[in-house]
Amino acid sequence: MEHEPLHPPISQKIHWQLDLSFRHFNYTTPLIGSIRGNGASSVVKPMPAAFVGAPMESGKASFITKMVLLDAAKAAVAPFERVKLLMQNQNDIIKSGRLPRPYNGIFHCFATTIRHEGIFSLWRGYPVMAIGDVFSKVIRYNIIEYAKTREDIRWTSMRVLELNCVAFFATQWFVHPFLYAGTRMATDVKITGNSGQRQFNGITDVYRKTLKSYGIVGLYRGFNITLVELVMLGALSTGLSPWKQYYSYILQNDYLSRVVVEFGFDICGKMATYSMDTVSRGMMMTWGGVKYKSTLHAIAQIWKTEGVKTFYNGAGAEILLCAAYTSTVMLVIYVADVIRAATEKGSDDGRSALGFTARWRDPRGK
Repeated sequence: MEHEPLHPPISQKIHWQLDLSFRHFNYTTPLIGSIRGNGASSVVKPMPAAFVGAPMESGKASFITKMVLLDAAKAAVAPFERVKLLMQNQNDIIKSGRLPRPYNGIFHCFATTIRHEGIFSLWRGYPVMAIGDVFSKVIRYNIIEYAKTREDIRWTSMRVLELNCVAFFATQWFVHPFLYAGTRMATDVKITGNSGQRQFNGITDVYRKTLKSYGIVGLYRGFNITLVELVMLGALSTGLSPWKQYYSYILQNDYLSRVVVEFGFDICGKMATYSMDTVSRGMMMTWGGVKYKSTLHAIAQIWKTEGVKTFYNGAGAEILLCAAYTSTVMLVIYVADVIRAATEKGSDDGRSALGFTARWRDPRGK
């Protein structure tokens, strides 16, 4: 159409992959659509021209903008993440003697935490997770940019898949210690009483005590089950992606419906893998002796001693976290689209005014 924008809305271009909570660190690596091939049928084709982006929307500036916006959304919903972790691991916290009784629900957990530790304690553990998140995005971005420069490589679908796997494993191997430290700090409840002591005094203290007691292996507790969890999430994301994109397209002008669709697909992935996340967090919570010999041993012990219900402790808080994060991200997208539309309209009005003035001043070209 004549007056349609040259580039699609930001909400269509970005294809926001919701992080599915902080534990996932963007489990998908968007290499397939980013690496240019040589045009053969078995080679990954270049991105469509409409989705390459305008000059101001491409490159490092766009990457930094997206990263800042998403991290701001995560910071806004970080209290839900800590409450989820507290409820998810409350049995381990009770066994350590730091929590006298289980929480009676999400709002009781919020109220207890604020009353004993202050409102800013709801962000405890978030900074180290945010650092890991930023590092993971930077690593993936540089891998993609490096792959784009290798024009001597024939980027077949299999090679792109191999590069995806390498980027995925390298990213998770690097960020898992951040995930471990964030989990330990978020679940570090003050001992009730006059002392108000914590087990860890900060991020450095978490690493120091863990390395001293267990070595570097202690930082990678739960790593194997986390990989399985993320692979399953990636498979679910791939399978559901066409349906998600379809509904997002037909509802692109209905903001509320888009939020509901994003939330629905997001929560499907979370609930399908939530039990794996519980096992991973439980293995991270080991302290004062080897509690679990392996992932299978951890699953069997939790099932035997605490019951199946324990695998879904904190699931309600996870749903609230999902709803809050989805709404925040969709609001950011909506505001970005409004600003972009206003900017384009202003540019078009300016060009139209200049053209009209030129024709009025010299209608016969004199």
